Amino acid sequence: MKMPGHLHLRDFFVVLPDTAEGEAAAGHLRSAAPDSPDAPDAFETLFHPSGRPWILARLLVRNLVQVTRGDDALVLIGPNKIPAATLDAVLGPACDTPDLHRRLTALPGLSHVVSRMGDETCVRGTASGHRRVYHTEHTGGRVASDRPAALAHLIGADLDDGALALRLLDFVPHPLRERPLWQGVREIDPAYALLLRDGGRTHSVRRWWLPPEPRLTAAQGAPLVAAALAASVAAHLHGRTRVSGELSGGMDSTTVTFLAQQAGAQDVTLLTVAARDDRSEDQLWAERGVLAAREAAEAEGGSRKIEHRIVPAEDAPLFYADLAGTGGELLDEPFPVAPARARAAMLLGRAADTGSEYHLTGYGGDELFNGLASACQDLLPAKPLKAWNRMSALRHQSGWPLLPTLRGMLFPPAFGKWLATSLVAAATADARTPQVSWGMRQAMRPWLTERAKELIREEFRRAAQSARPIAPRPGRHMDIDTVRLGARYFQSMEDLGAGLGLPVAAPLFDDRVIEAVLAVRVEDRVVPWRYKPLLVEAMRDVVPAHLLARTTKDDMSADDVQGLREHAPEIRDLWTGSLLAERGLIDAGQLRRLADDPFSPVLQQYPIDATVSCEAWLRTAQDAWSNTPVNSEANQ
Repeated sequence: MKMPGHLHLRDFFVVLPDTAEGEAAAGHLRSAAPDSPDAPDAFETLFHPSGRPWILARLLVRNLVQVTRGDDALVLIGPNKIPAATLDAVLGPACDTPDLHRRLTALPGLSHVVSRMGDETCVRGTASGHRRVYHTEHTGGRVASDRPAALAHLIGADLDDGALALRLLDFVPHPLRERPLWQGVREIDPAYALLLRDGGRTHSVRRWWLPPEPRLTAAQGAPLVAAALAASVAAHLHGRTRVSGELSGGMDSTTVTFLAQQAGAQDVTLLTVAARDDRSEDQLWAERGVLAAREAAEAEGGSRKIEHRIVPAEDAPLFYADLAGTGGELLDEPFPVAPARARAAMLLGRAADTGSEYHLTGYGGDELFNGLASACQDLLPAKPLKAWNRMSALRHQSGWPLLPTLRGMLFPPAFGKWLATSLVAAATADARTPQVSWGMRQAMRPWLTERAKELIREEFRRAAQSARPIAPRPGRHMDIDTVRLGARYFQSMEDLGAGLGLPVAAPLFDDRVIEAVLAVRVEDRVVPWRYKPLLVEAMRDVVPAHLLARTTKDDMSADDVQGLREHAPEIRDLWTGSLLAERGLIDAGQLRRLADDPFSPVLQQYPIDATVSCEAWLRTAQDAWSNTPVNSEANQ
């Protein structure tokens, strides 16, 4: 049970100013964090040259590695424990902060990075957006963290209803997605780093990452993608012998499975959840993958063990199961995967029960390798025939009308104009709208109150006035934005594993992998008549050819529909005493009526996942601490 005044967050780090107030903040965070019976002193503290706390970290499954050169320091916080000698080789010859971070690109991009060079501290995450950085103004100087909740607790911040209302949409577009849910807390764009000077009293941001130009052919780029993937998996598994993996049978999880074997994993347990749908092919392909992996291990003549456990379909919770249990650790924001949390917890729990030291997934493959129609727009200026060749195939596959497709390709609006018009009052009856713009249009849910709708409209209006795209053209913008969104969602899975003491990894979200993919030409990445062509080419020497030949992908829509029906009472109870309703954001009565009618056309047209996620998150966030800042001036 949450206790007012206690930080309901076990895993976080903060970067503190070199002031007496910063030292007091460290003490406050230590006393507010929940006790851990198995780790009574789970904090690590690194210090400024003055002796005051610089970094305070409470890490469940992540590693912190620091190397120093006089008063200069380099710190990496992430899943893999990089040898100090490797980091010494990076810090030693570095002449300033930009030079240091350029040298870091030789390492897998998996971790938060905090560096100190002279009077300048630099804090950054990853370009993928998987590792994010937040900051706030605190008496005595700027404080940074990987968790907005830690900063909100420190300054006694109230929730921001505008940011919360945005999360009631299915997809929150850039840059609105970077709006933390607490007032006074800011998020850094993943391509930028936070710079702190004068002991943290002044701050600025500086760009540290630029996407590569897409100039390589598939033949040139595939070996780079293969090498980046292999290095990422090897970095995750370094020093670990007993690991587990989620093998769905899809190309992404199969790739990670064989890369783990290549990295030398000695004892591997692969888990596959059987489908309720008789037409599903996932289990068949998973079994083929396990057979091929065992044959490869035998051919090497080693003693590697590969166990395959199939979870019966009836043991897998349906969507919307155990909604009352979706609380726990306070996540950075509501993630739309909350309705499937019980299913994920079951799978990770079984992985942990095997004694696994690390759990690998194939998350990120769809975002990186599927290829987006909007990417074809970037071909128009120099290669109009290739652009139309691919767009025409995608148009026929998706049933898009000709004229709207042409109009979207030839006359894309400016990003700000698109953002201002991307919010619509209701979902359109025509689901064949061409996806050739800066993102997806968002429809207001019919159960949102007028207050919620006006808050959302105002957020869009304000952002549209000054918003800039991630990249100048829609295709590259969507390439990066899609990866950032997927990496953001994956955090909920990673946090769930951390609560079980099991590190959960998505090697495909490694910055080096993303850079290798983005360096390949659009026409070689987006080939409508081939399934994930770049991944296939990259894995030719790793994954058996018959497994790379799969062109189908199952989904769990049956579990979603069945879950709406079987868990209708729990869904109805969720809206009884709804905290979203108390804040004037939803019509709880309408949602209760819809819960009693799970086959309603309204629920077919307007999924409730985001609303369920917001309600579940809010119940964890509400009263997680008292609104009493460490220093009364902190919120001024």
